[in-house]
Amino acid sequence: MNGPAPGRDAAGAPAAPTARTLVAGVGNIFLGDDGFGVETVRRLTREELPAHVEVADVGVRGVHLAYQLLDGWDTLVLIDVTARGGEPGTLYLIDASTAAERTSGQEPAPLDGHRMTPDAVLALLDTLCAGTGAAPPRRIFVVGCEPASLDEGIGLSPQVAAAVPEAVRTVTDLVRQEAVV
Repeated sequence: MNGPAPGRDAAGAPAAPTARTLVAGVGNIFLGDDGFGVETVRRLTREELPAHVEVADVGVRGVHLAYQLLDGWDTLVLIDVTARGGEPGTLYLIDASTAAERTSGQEPAPLDGHRMTPDAVLALLDTLCAGTGAAPPRRIFVVGCEPASLDEGIGLSPQVAAAVPEAVRTVTDLVRQEAVV
């Protein structure tokens, strides 16, 4: 029986990956640098990404995101501000693929549907998966940026705004690498 070679489509070109990747920008644009994830996703929509990648502006709908992840995503890339004590505008790439890496021994944060941080979204996802038998994404990454200000107001600080192009490059490189893993 003749057919395409393994890993190739009918025309002999490399087959498209079947794994699905969700890139989700999280944050509240009315709280200064908390809009980092939303702005980064807005800029990512201008990029040419692999066909298996879906980009979503989740904003403050973290509970919705947790339920959306039950639909069988192979990879999740969350983009949000991440206060870790660095200089404002510092980017972090965090591999949160295992539950232990997501919790780091911390107590679960209380569920607040209007202000869910990536760790709260992932903790809810773990709970939902345990209750439904669904599997979480195989790979989970957080592209975070150290905020300068989370005060009320629209617009990113200069340091965080300057980090957005590098965050876009980080995400595009990451989803292209995940396509060949």
